[in-house]
Parts: sequence; structure tokens; C-alpha cells
Amino acid sequence: MLKPLLSFVCSFAVAISFGQQTYQAPFFADCVQRIEKIKAAQGVVDKLYKDHAAKNNFPALVYGVVVDGKLLCWGSTGYTNVDKKIEASNTSAFRIASMTKSFTTLAIMKLRDDGKLKLDDPASKYIPEMKKVKHLTSDAGVITIRHLMTHAAGFPEDNPWGDRQLADTDKDLLDLISNDVAFSNVPGLAYEYSNLGFALLGRIITNVSGKPYQQYMTETIFKPLGMNNTYWDYKKVPAEKLAHGYIRLGNGWKEEALLADGSYGAMGGLITTMEDFSKYVALHMSAWPPRSDKESAVLKRSSLREMQTAGFFAGMNANYRYPSGRPCATTAQYAFGLRWVKDCEGRTWIGHSGGLPGFGSNWIFFPDYGFGVVCFANLTYAPTSGINLAVADTLIRLAGLKPRTIPVSPILQQRKEEIVKLLPGWNGAEASKIFAENFFPDRPLNELKQLTTSLYEKAGKIISVGELIPENQLRGTFVLEGEKVNIEVFFTLTPERTPLIQQLDMREQKNNNYR
Repeated sequence: MLKPLLSFVCSFAVAISFGQQTYQAPFFADCVQRIEKIKAAQGVVDKLYKDHAAKNNFPALVYGVVVDGKLLCWGSTGYTNVDKKIEASNTSAFRIASMTKSFTTLAIMKLRDDGKLKLDDPASKYIPEMKKVKHLTSDAGVITIRHLMTHAAGFPEDNPWGDRQLADTDKDLLDLISNDVAFSNVPGLAYEYSNLGFALLGRIITNVSGKPYQQYMTETIFKPLGMNNTYWDYKKVPAEKLAHGYIRLGNGWKEEALLADGSYGAMGGLITTMEDFSKYVALHMSAWPPRSDKESAVLKRSSLREMQTAGFFAGMNANYRYPSGRPCATTAQYAFGLRWVKDCEGRTWIGHSGGLPGFGSNWIFFPDYGFGVVCFANLTYAPTSGINLAVADTLIRLAGLKPRTIPVSPILQQRKEEIVKLLPGWNGAEASKIFAENFFPDRPLNELKQLTTSLYEKAGKIISVGELIPENQLRGTFVLEGEKVNIEVFFTLTPERTPLIQQLDMREQKNNNYR
């Protein structure tokens, strides 16, 4: 059974400025509706996760649903310690493996924002040992920090070899990079998943900050976020909270040896709880939508959005099918320690999986919908990405969730009202000073009048003018509701300081769908 967290605060405002005008757009009602719809689907979500855990023989699974920045509900099944029959909960501490990677890139972004480094700096500027690296060809470019963050440094894919390097010392890492490490590509040519690359990012953080990687992460990320039950060394986790890892053996499980934290911790060493990790998910979700609120002390919103979108093309799947079997092509890129995916229906989700001996995990969130899902399991490379996507897809469809609407900017609303006053006769349009210099050369006034007359004849009497549906702050659509048919009006504004109408299209609305 899911446990709702009732102490949920769901009110914030978005401030959007145009010149001296500021528009406050409350999202409280939208937020409350989304929460209630998701709560109504809790039973289905709970069953999906527990059925998946049973089908895949997980010793334990913990999951959570984060909505508008809070852990709205969570659930669990099984044992974090099979021998002692310790039940899993949202305070159980699981190793989350490669879900650690975005913490590492977040720290890099923090150092960038503090003026300590640049993303396109050569990595060798901060790791002198890398100056000895010999590339595949003489024309290869240097490895930059950005290359390391997006798996584009030219190192070979190193799963599962990298998983077993977790406890390596700093000397082990530097000896490897100093002794002609092998390459599969030249830098910047192709995406290839590299744990080694993230171990090097950890070293950069240490050298630039002047603090051990783990100390810097704890002080600058975990503590400010209130992640007080997040660890690097499993020996420091309270015994009753530590999730032990297992591998399937016959009809039972064999416990995997817990790996020590070392120089590869930056690629996959983090141990955390659902309660703590939800705060990190909330940080990433807080970047949306862009607004003029107070910034987080951990990382500003623009840098979070940069982390989530600026990456390296990782592929597309024209034959992708959702876990439900519904076909829907996807395209993907690897952002900064995060995977970015967009599907054929226009949905975007961001997150990452994790897998190590004894553990499997995944988290994804949907910026446009304001929610995310997370799950941890304690089975070697436990499959968790599919179930999270199935749950998210089910929530969207079952709860009837829609992308959150953005506020209408004052100038967009003003231009809409001015358009409505001109219709249907277009009287005084050329002298109105609301149209850009290109508008009438592109759409002669006589042509517009003829089109409008024809549409109004089809529509009959105009009963009402619909609300403006913005695509962004300078483009939108509204509907003129007629007795017989509706008329859809789309317009877009110029990039001038006082935006003018550069394009306007009108058409008979089909099936009452917006543009």
C-alpha cells in the first residue's frame, strides 16, 4: 500500500517579465488537480511495482512518486537484509550505482558557475597526468570536460569492467590514465558509455575544489538539500538501514560483497534512501518552468536545465514500444550525467539508470507534467527502467494528466484582444501599428478579408472567444466558437522589444482540437 505524505505544499507563482511588466501566474489549482488524479491511481501503481518485483525475484524494491517537488507517495516490498528479514522502507539505504553520475556533473556545473573551470577546457588542465595520453590519430582533438560529461571522450564502453573498479585508489586511476589508456574513438566523435570518464570528473572536482570528491559533494550538495542519510562508505550506514545486495542463485539469493568506495565513486558509489533521493529529484524538477523566483543555493535553474538538455546524440529507436506494447518511436541524447528522451507523442523525460553487483535502480521525471518516479532494488543489475516508464505512462493515461500550461504573457494577451477587435472586417488594420513590417507584404489585406469572410460564413454567429493557449511567450492559439463551426486563430510575434504580429493564420477547426 502506498503511503501518502500529507504535509504537501503545492503553491508557487511564476513571474514573467516583458520590459517593465511582470505577470504572476499561480499554478496552485493545476497542482492540486494533478495530485488528486495521481492519488486516485495509487492502487494501480502499487500493483505494477509489486508484480514486477515478484516476477523478477527481487529481494526488495522501494519506489516513490515525486509530484511538484515533493515525495507524494512511496511503497516497498521485500527485504533489504534477507537473513535478518529486515523489511524495505523509504529510509532504507540502497547503492544507486550510475544514478550517481548526475551528482558528479552537478558538482562540475557548480564549479563552472563559481568561475573555477570551463566546460570546454581540456581535462588535462586539471589532471596533469592526462597530458601523456596518446590518441588514436595525430589529428585527434583534446579531451574536454564536456566530452567526459557526455561520454564522448573516445574511451571504450566499459560496463561491466568499470563496476568492479569502484574501490580503486587515486593512484590506480592516475596510473591507468598515465600509461597509454586505450581508445575506441577520437574525442567528440561518438557517444560511448564510459565509467572511466566519470572517475576522471571526480578527480577534476577534487583538484579544482581542493577537497576530496566525497567531501565536496557532501558539503555542497547533500547538506544544503537536507540529504542527511546519503553516504559513500557503506560501513557508515546504520546496519538496520543498509540494503544488502544479492544475485539470483537457483531458487534463492546469494549475497554480493559490498564494494568499497574509492576513486571510481564519482561514477557509481552513492548510497541513499528514497526519502533523501526525492529531494534531489525535486531540485531538478524545480528548474521548470523558467521563472523569476529565488534560486536554489545548490545550483541555479538555468544550469540545471543546461544539465538536462545540452548533451551528445545517443541514438533513436524507430521501433520502440512502451511496456504496454504501444508503438512509439523515440530519440535520445546523453546530457550531463543524465539521459534525455523524447517520444513520438512529444513527451520528454529525463533521468538515469544504475546497476552494480547487487543493485539496480532508475529515476525519470517529466518536466512538462511535473512528476517523476524512482525505484531501487537490491538484485544484481535489476531491471528497473522499464517498470518506471510503465508506471509513468500509466499515470499519464489513467490519471488523464496533461502537460502543465504555461502562463500567457501580457503582450501575447494584448495582441489577442487587438486581433479580436479587428475581426471580421479588418477595418483599420494597416494603421493599427500592431503588425510587423513583413505582415501585409506576406498576407495582402484583400486576401485576409476574403479568407475571414468565408470562415465567418461557415461559422455563423460567433458565440464566444476562447482562452489563449500559449505555445510560448510570443506565440499562441485561440478559438472563436461559432454556431456551426469553430475558427482557430494562430499568431506569432516578432523578437522586437515591443513584439508585433508577424504571422497570423485562421482556419476552420477540425474536431475541436487546437493547433
